[in-house]
Amino acid sequence: MDILIVGSGGREHAIAWAAAKSPKADKIYCAPGNAGIAEFAECVDIKAMEFDKLVAFAKEKQIGLTIIGMDDPLVGGVVDAFEAEGLRVFGPRKNAAIIEGSKAFSKDLMKKYNIPTASYENFTDPEQALVYLENVKMPIVLKADGLALGKGVLICETLEEAKAGVKTLMLDKQFGDAGNEIVIEEFMTGREVSVLAFCDGKTIRCMTSAQDHKRAKDGDKGLNTGGMGTFSPSPFYTKEVEEFCEKYVYQPTMDAMASEGRPFTGILFTGLMLTEDGPKVLEYNARFGDPEAQVVLPRMKNDMIEVMEACIDGKLSDVTLEFEENAAVCVVLASDGYPEKYEKGFEIKGLDKFKDQDDYYVFHAGTKFDGDKIVTNGGRVLGVVAKGGDLKAARKNAYEATEWIDFANKYKRNDIGKAIDEA
Repeated sequence: MDILIVGSGGREHAIAWAAAKSPKADKIYCAPGNAGIAEFAECVDIKAMEFDKLVAFAKEKQIGLTIIGMDDPLVGGVVDAFEAEGLRVFGPRKNAAIIEGSKAFSKDLMKKYNIPTASYENFTDPEQALVYLENVKMPIVLKADGLALGKGVLICETLEEAKAGVKTLMLDKQFGDAGNEIVIEEFMTGREVSVLAFCDGKTIRCMTSAQDHKRAKDGDKGLNTGGMGTFSPSPFYTKEVEEFCEKYVYQPTMDAMASEGRPFTGILFTGLMLTEDGPKVLEYNARFGDPEAQVVLPRMKNDMIEVMEACIDGKLSDVTLEFEENAAVCVVLASDGYPEKYEKGFEIKGLDKFKDQDDYYVFHAGTKFDGDKIVTNGGRVLGVVAKGGDLKAARKNAYEATEWIDFANKYKRNDIGKAIDEA
């Protein structure tokens, strides 16, 4: 069947790569795609939020399966738009994607169904938020309720910082309407782990674990970004942690959403903090993480399209997910200055070195064609991924591969996977 992927980042490149391996895939399209995705898919000039155009395209081309990569269209109801026209689509409906679309909703859901998470309060009135802050322990975490490209989270060390944070989110509207409501929650310490899972509304099947690096600079300094690199599996996600989460987090989340009349079909991303009091949920996302997808999908043995179809058909309980007994590390090559100000349009050289390499991948996040050249077109430009027999080998391979590529303002963190040495 012909397949349509919606999105334009490194995650969608990884999805396109995995889809292209499936015997079920004929022609693949990606809307809008990027220069790297063009290797596997025909890029179509339709934006992710242009639902009517996407639906019309899927009907015209008789697309057998549409895969939604991004958060905005999912929260906006793109799946509902496709289903209304009788089209097969992979992703949660609008009423289920709210688990990512509203932090306040997801926190209230966890409280109601006793899913372990940080203690918190929700606020729509900035004055009440400021009064509340006078009596809480610092540091504290402020979160914009809505979608903010992974950047709407402020960790505040002092009361002054916290008050300034409320102003930033709720009054200055740095993240627009995402800050109309905020969550103020306790600051948790521990290791962070991300777990992606396939869901069919009843059953949840977890993939291998991953660990992301959000801050822009070495030593976890600098601003929050969409992710500067990741590794899989996480050595801190032990069998014991996994069993706890399966019992108290993953299945209870599926059951909670079903009980609320919001059955969740698609990819559930659970961000966990492994605290001294046990694992707690930091956040949920309603789609593959980026760059987590780039280290998890290359290690998956299953046919991704087959698993997605099982989710749509409510037959996920028949599926056993299998992953390679190895490791993968992704180092993001960004434009210097990201996530604030950066220049783009620089030619990227060295991409061809990945063509005939096993276990090395370069997933494009922000690239485009300029004539027959590929140029930078975003803050995060490329995700360089390598596998290895273990995490240290994979990390060494990934960093070596970052040297194959060159562009004028290339920037990367030099300590992706530093936690590997602490395991």
